[in-house]
Amino acid sequence: MAARSKSTRRTASPAGTKKRATATRPTAKRAAPTRGTPRRWSKRVMETSDAMDLEQGVFKKKDPRAIALSVKRSAERSKRRKSAPFRSAMSMLTFYVNRGGRNLSAAEKKRLLAAKDELRKLYGRES
Repeated sequence: MAARSKSTRRTASPAGTKKRATATRPTAKRAAPTRGTPRRWSKRVMETSDAMDLEQGVFKKKDPRAIALSVKRSAERSKRRKSAPFRSAMSMLTFYVNRGGRNLSAAEKKRLLAAKDELRKLYGRES
């Protein structure tokens, strides 16, 4: 019987020292954005969305009720929406709040969340 040579491969390793075998998997490289490539998809959605035609500057209004009324009007007039007007209007408000993220001031976020409450009242869905 021939003598076996020792393998260089470890069969058991102490906890915390185990390494993943990445040599067999190719690493995916992310392409750098090129000029003309839209990097902010949410901005593009707001500008070119087919969902609803919003009044210009609707989210900059100071009165939450005025925001809610405008979004409601847009949702009810739209023939391109895919769901009920309330759901479309609420989705648009939520999308804008989420899109703003950390860039929204506390006052702006408070105003938009109040607009969502006003929208619920307008549709008789307050809880």
